[in-house]
Amino acid sequence: MSEKTLLDLPIKIFADGADREGIAALYQKSFIRGLTTNPTLMRKVGITDYAVFAKQILEVVKDKPISFEVFSDEFPEMRRQARTISQWQKNVYVKIPITNTRGDSAVPLIKELAAEGVQLNVTAVLTKAQVAAVADVLSPEVPAVVSVFAGRIADTGVDPIPVMKESLTLLSGLPSAELLWASVREVLNIFQAAACGCHIVTVPHDILAKVIKLGGMELGALSLDTVRMFRDDAVAAGFSL
Repeated sequence: MSEKTLLDLPIKIFADGADREGIAALYQKSFIRGLTTNPTLMRKVGITDYAVFAKQILEVVKDKPISFEVFSDEFPEMRRQARTISQWQKNVYVKIPITNTRGDSAVPLIKELAAEGVQLNVTAVLTKAQVAAVADVLSPEVPAVVSVFAGRIADTGVDPIPVMKESLTLLSGLPSAELLWASVREVLNIFQAAACGCHIVTVPHDILAKVIKLGGMELGALSLDTVRMFRDDAVAAGFSL
């Protein structure tokens, strides 16, 4: 699929990852409209100094939105981290998880930060009740993202699309808020997110590579490509009977 075709989709595609080289390369792509990361992705690639990593990324990512997540489990420290992160650069959004690890709601903190004008990305949201609670406290004037983990909803055997559509309705009174389809598992999810009206879909780097390679590919051609793969691997393995 061409990058022009991806750019023309009725949804903004954000790149989700923590690989510095990957972030730098994807930032240059016109179809990438923003970027996200999180502590789990950072740990997977061996990041040990959060602030150094973030500031290195921000030397490259100057004019597209990028989200960095707080990592404290205590709300006073979350507040401090959020205020610090928000000052790094004008294009930065601060990720706040919907609860801490004890299940205590972050909605009061979200309300406080939104009132201060902090650009937020409320993350780890999975229920309509959580979306409704966040919608009640966001500021209509301050840009915000609500990240609903559609892929994790699907992991439980539940169709996420009705949840996403209702979430759009819940956020409809907030002109500066956007709904983000998170935890993409496969290329199809990008098109599902676009079809149901989400504003943003955040996509792991490997899935972005796959959609460029395979998105829109004619299925007969893909069948032939698959057969060739099996044959090539059998030959390379030296199989015989």
